[in-house]
Amino acid sequence: MQSSIKVGLASYGMSGKVFHAPFLAASNQYELVACWERSKKLINNDYLNVISCKSYEELLAIEDIDLIIVNTPNITHYEYAKKALLAGKHVIVEKPFTVTSKQGRELADLAKHLNKQLSVFQNRRYDSDFLTVKKVLDEKLLGDIVEAEIHFDRFVEGLSYKVHKETPVLGVGLLYDLGSHIIDQALMLFGKPSAVFADIRIVRPISKVDDYFEVLLYYPNIRVRLRSTYVAREQVAGYIIHGTKGSFIKPKSNIQEEALVAGIPIDSSTWGEEQTTQFGILHTSLNDSIVRAFYPSVKGNYADYFSEVAMAILNKSSLPVTAEEAIDVITIIEAAYLSNSSKQIINL
Repeated sequence: MQSSIKVGLASYGMSGKVFHAPFLAASNQYELVACWERSKKLINNDYLNVISCKSYEELLAIEDIDLIIVNTPNITHYEYAKKALLAGKHVIVEKPFTVTSKQGRELADLAKHLNKQLSVFQNRRYDSDFLTVKKVLDEKLLGDIVEAEIHFDRFVEGLSYKVHKETPVLGVGLLYDLGSHIIDQALMLFGKPSAVFADIRIVRPISKVDDYFEVLLYYPNIRVRLRSTYVAREQVAGYIIHGTKGSFIKPKSNIQEEALVAGIPIDSSTWGEEQTTQFGILHTSLNDSIVRAFYPSVKGNYADYFSEVAMAILNKSSLPVTAEEAIDVITIIEAAYLSNSSKQIINL
């Protein structure tokens, strides 16, 4: 029986250094074997025994590697994931999965044909704020949901030093970037919508790619608004949920990313635990009484994603995020851009 999964990273920028390598190194289910480093050779500063590869082909040629993590620029996801699958590797792809839903479907079909696991790193499913909202809805504390709003706002005055994030090509912009997270969260909470309407803009004069969006998802009895901007110095609540019995208002939190950037060990007892100041407000009817109180947050942990992927590879259990779920996200993004250009509601 295979004892651990040997992993190759496709890059060691912020994504590799912050979101992947620490969890791989802390898990006995994985062994980080190699990383493709195009210019700067940095991985051995943190992980001495990891092989630094000069090319992607060199990385894929390492026979011991079982799993490739494709955490490269969005427009390369399809090409690199396809090459990894054809090389006989399981694959995790950073969000957004692909630039088009057609590319996503091709990769999903290829993975099935080759009997390889293919997942997408939708890590925000494992954030405390989202898990808390999901718990409130699962416990039916608000009655029948009527309206929901999810924000992922930031205040970013300058352009990213990563040129590929600021180059106006398909697959680049705020909707593909942060939008991939909150669209996925909406689909997890409410399922697939019947239609989409969107307003997508460039609001900063320095930007060449979209840095603001509002997407409206239509369901038979629910309306879900998804909003994000890079011009929000003072941020509003991340989640606003209204139901027939009450409401839940939850601040957006980013505690795991902040801890990872700060170098806090992921095995700390308080990992993924929100402060009481980040608790949401639950205002609802419970047991014939009106209650308005802070609702304790659920702990989050990105390590759970990696553990579930390992179980899927080693024991053939279900993947935590499937290619099909990720294709649904890209389908919404495509509909949103079509809606924005046509100024029409797009039926799905």
